[in-house]
Amino acid sequence: MKKSLLLLLLSVCLSCIAFSQKTLTLTKEQIKDKIKGGWAGQTIGVTFGGPYEFRFNGTYIQDYQPLLWYDGYLKNTMLNNPGLYDDLYMDLTFVDVFEKYGLDAPVDSFANAFANAGYMLWHANQAARYNILNGIKAPASGSWQHNPHADDIDYQIEADYAGLMSPGMPNAASAISDKIGHIMNYGDGWYGGVFIGAMYSLSFTSNDLNYIVTEALKTIPKQSTFYQCINDVIGWHRKYPLDWHQTWFEIQKKWSEDKACAEGIFRPFNIDAKVNSAYVVLGLLYGKGDFSKTLELCTRAGQDADCNPSSAGGILGTILGYDKIPGYWKMGLKEAEDIDFKYTTISLNKVYDIGFKHALQNLERNGIKTNGDKVTIPLQVPNPVRLEQSFPNLYPVNSVRLDKDDLKELAFEFEGTGFIMMGEAERKDEEKTEYIFEVELYVDGQKVETAKIPTNYTTRRYELFWKYELPNKKHTVSVKLLNPDQRYAFNCSGYIVFSDKPVANGFQSQK
Repeated sequence: MKKSLLLLLLSVCLSCIAFSQKTLTLTKEQIKDKIKGGWAGQTIGVTFGGPYEFRFNGTYIQDYQPLLWYDGYLKNTMLNNPGLYDDLYMDLTFVDVFEKYGLDAPVDSFANAFANAGYMLWHANQAARYNILNGIKAPASGSWQHNPHADDIDYQIEADYAGLMSPGMPNAASAISDKIGHIMNYGDGWYGGVFIGAMYSLSFTSNDLNYIVTEALKTIPKQSTFYQCINDVIGWHRKYPLDWHQTWFEIQKKWSEDKACAEGIFRPFNIDAKVNSAYVVLGLLYGKGDFSKTLELCTRAGQDADCNPSSAGGILGTILGYDKIPGYWKMGLKEAEDIDFKYTTISLNKVYDIGFKHALQNLERNGIKTNGDKVTIPLQVPNPVRLEQSFPNLYPVNSVRLDKDDLKELAFEFEGTGFIMMGEAERKDEEKTEYIFEVELYVDGQKVETAKIPTNYTTRRYELFWKYELPNKKHTVSVKLLNPDQRYAFNCSGYIVFSDKPVANGFQSQK
């Protein structure tokens, strides 16, 4: 009887704890200042890291190398290198859809907006664009079966808006990312965006970077490799609190492989979401809230050295608020704030206002009322999203270079469980009109698909063909061009072979 009573009292106490929720009261001006800081911070960060993007792969930028920043650099880069700002114009595409169709806009509105936009895209974004334009809708457009770049960084660099419109509500940010992030990513690639969005959301509530990072990580399932990677970085920071280089080396040793993106397999190039998120966390934890140090470390870590300081700069800008971003980093910002990001009709000054409006709408739809100028937010306890893992039991074991141009047919054999073919369609002699090849793929004599391969760079198919989850045995692959045209060329640079286990002892016998 006493034991039952004790268990009942314990249950009541736990229920009381669960229902007691901390709140945060901010003025509307404070919320807007933080939103402005988030948008400005990511713009500053991507501009600062731009010259080093994928210039330092598998190594960091040495401490003795100076990094460039000067008055007027922001405006000059926005005007003369607009393609650098994919971090921003992708964000703004989604912001614009919310603005036009409301917070309940269907996923197809977001997917079609970016698929039909005029800007160039790469990796998971471009693969998703091709999928959407060719009838594969979200979320299939981002799944690893249809998108070889599902684990890439793409949504991670585009999720800022989700956190900025969800002050103190990381789960609300995750819900937004569930809908939009699966347009182009899955698994670790999606988790990158969920994690970044949660850090933005929590940046409204605290200036403690350790708290923000560890709480945001609670939105990620512990079984995932993404969680394990970031959790390792947190542990290495505790172990080596004064030596970011050592933590960088630990990241490299354990997490630097890229097993799915063809451009990164067997190469130092790595656009995988988790390793680049690891660099963001490295910068935030070792930067200790110092804006300059944070941007510097995220850039020096290498790989996607513009997107990573953009993410960290946006998070730190949200923590500090626009007004407290150091003046050194806002040099020339005023002159750039009325410039529409190319391919959009939105400038920083416009998104400051739109983003603030969307944040208030999102707070209201989550049951949070304003009292005059004050907003009291019940702080959400971060909940993990569902478990997803891309490319299960997939290991690259061989890369074969072909460099075959102007093909009509191609055939090869391999032993393993999958392959991916790289190549392109191109115009000869700079013909003004674009062309779309129709190409059949056969595996083991069976037709798998007839694919459209455009010569147009914006609508291109990022890889020619891929097929996973085949039986582990010898296979034959053949492709046949159905509509050759002498004005255009269909080229194959090579293929990568996958198996269901790594090569034994790191060696592969050549037959």
